[in-house]
Amino acid sequence: MPTARVKFAIVGLAHMHAYAHVQLLRGAGAEMAAVYSDEPDRLAVFTERFPEVPVASSMDAILDDLSIGVIAGSPMPADRAKISIQAMLRGKDVLTDKPAVLSPAELDEIERVQGQTRRIWCLFSNEHHDRRCTVLAGTLVAEGSIGRVVQTTGLGPHLLRPEIRPKWFFNPALSGGIIGDIGTHQIEQFLAFTGSREAEITLAQTGNFANSDLPGFEDYGEVALRGDGGTGWFRVDWYTPECLGMPGDVRLMVLGTDGYIETRKYVDPAGRKGGEHVLIVNKDGARYLDTSAVVLPFGTRFLNDVRNRTETAIPQARSFLVARLAAMAQQMAKSLRLKPTQSLRQGNP
Repeated sequence: MPTARVKFAIVGLAHMHAYAHVQLLRGAGAEMAAVYSDEPDRLAVFTERFPEVPVASSMDAILDDLSIGVIAGSPMPADRAKISIQAMLRGKDVLTDKPAVLSPAELDEIERVQGQTRRIWCLFSNEHHDRRCTVLAGTLVAEGSIGRVVQTTGLGPHLLRPEIRPKWFFNPALSGGIIGDIGTHQIEQFLAFTGSREAEITLAQTGNFANSDLPGFEDYGEVALRGDGGTGWFRVDWYTPECLGMPGDVRLMVLGTDGYIETRKYVDPAGRKGGEHVLIVNKDGARYLDTSAVVLPFGTRFLNDVRNRTETAIPQARSFLVARLAAMAQQMAKSLRLKPTQSLRQGNP
């Protein structure tokens, strides 16, 4: 019996992650049935790349289309919770971008509507599910290669390029802030690798150390977490030099009782060629592992979940917990103020 083909629509083009959603879903066999954006310039770029995709006259036109089963895309963060709720109430499953919500209160309403409608509300973390190195690290952990995972350390530097960013990006009340935004990736990986089903924030702080001309903007953040399966810490920032030519030297370190794994997700800046790298140190020694043949299963699993009403791509509870922890950490973050001091290069060791 042939597998039913899932149709999806892209709603919102405020971030390039909308294109990642297209690649993910099309690559798994779904059909892109429509696109809608209230930003004409971004829509023009999208339709030039995908001229075969119908442009919807409104979001309601998409939500009223009974043939469309999934809503994906990347609207402005301040609009994501509202769109998710409307989509689920109209019978659609949702593949949401980060930050999925801006406050715990928004998530409360999403959880209520998801429980009422039984639709899928799936948070997609591209730094996990779109990176072969992270998927391979997960396989190694599942095989017991480093024993029991007790801690994760994440580094999430990103390239700012302020000249291409929309105004809302610099307003945490609209963008979700640095923790709510890029910190979400790190929180999802902490939960996935430690197997934690419950967790709390033990430290959250942010700062603006290089962009004083952008008051309210945060260019640095760090968070510590304690879960029922392990602990975690991560740092995110907007300090990546443009010479790197990519989003940033994003890394994840996974510590187990019998060894550890390091993943580099985009670059080894002074070493091996290629974008993704995995290093493992355990009882078998220190090894570098090739990731080129690793299969990315998330898209196929998500579409199977849509068809079969299962939770194989990511547990629904984890999507909720990631969003809640990210919003809480952002909300409770202490604002750092560093004193002006003489640096080492000025002769003060």
